[in-house]
Amino acid sequence: MSRSSKPPAIALMGPTASGKTALALALCEIYPCEIISVDSALVYRGMDIGTAKPTPAERAAVPHHLIDIRDPAESYSAAEFRRDALALMTEITARGRIPLLAGGTMLYFKALRDGLADLPPSDPAVRTAILEEAAVRGWPAMHEQLAAVDPVTAARLHPNHSQRIQRALEVYRLSGRPLSELHAEGVAGAELSHRLVELAVAPGDRAVLHQRIAERFEAMLRAGFVEEVRTLRQRSDLHADLPAMRAVGYRQVWSWLSGDIDEATMVTRGIEATRQLAKRQLTWLRQWRTPVQWLLTDARQQVVEPAAARGLPLVAAARQYLDNALM
Repeated sequence: MSRSSKPPAIALMGPTASGKTALALALCEIYPCEIISVDSALVYRGMDIGTAKPTPAERAAVPHHLIDIRDPAESYSAAEFRRDALALMTEITARGRIPLLAGGTMLYFKALRDGLADLPPSDPAVRTAILEEAAVRGWPAMHEQLAAVDPVTAARLHPNHSQRIQRALEVYRLSGRPLSELHAEGVAGAELSHRLVELAVAPGDRAVLHQRIAERFEAMLRAGFVEEVRTLRQRSDLHADLPAMRAVGYRQVWSWLSGDIDEATMVTRGIEATRQLAKRQLTWLRQWRTPVQWLLTDARQQVVEPAAARGLPLVAAARQYLDNALM
């Protein structure tokens, strides 16, 4: 099937707090779309405030998929996302609608587009050795070790992102090859049945993004984020090392409720962790190998780049691009 004959699917990417959710909902008023969430935290039930999950009203107005599909005690992998997203894209197209994949989990977007590398299975002995070394040296030191053998992966990870650092080191020790190199190879037969129309949105000024992140985190706290985490902590099957509980914001609030840090530190660390997440997302996007239409905005959500759309509201600029790209 040639690229031009494939049905379209919109990929709406960008850092956290860049306005993706609002733009996705607005685009659904213009085009016959259904939204597929590309967010590793939105899959979890009971994690609503800290993930900025679309509201019940928003989800009632527009079909949303891959939200609330896992319990926080469970895991959800990039491979599972790819399987689920591909099936949904086919179903949505069969209904005469357009899949709109929106979110900031760039690993999921990459898995969808390129397939998944044939990685070595986890080895308990190697994993235990890495964890024991980390217990002595600390995860920032392990991050430095990873940077020496796989600088590309290390650049995408925060020095305290223990699970991913551990897995990247494990892959290197088992295979002798960097995880980033294996991911770059993808898999044979990964060609999509859809034509991805890729949009990336972000504030043109990093200070604007940082301000939005701080304001959103503080708004989450006012909306009951702490109570949400307190409710999760009451469950005997949840603990701080689960993937769900290590999500940005949840990890910091959990530490405060555990008495490990004070409230002011929790707020500072929560905002900083979200900034680091946005930085990693932007790093992924800058290294994206397929053409992406960037829409950079100012504090009023008006486009400053590209020049052809300068001064337009974000929704109008996105429509200007998509009207041609979806043909």
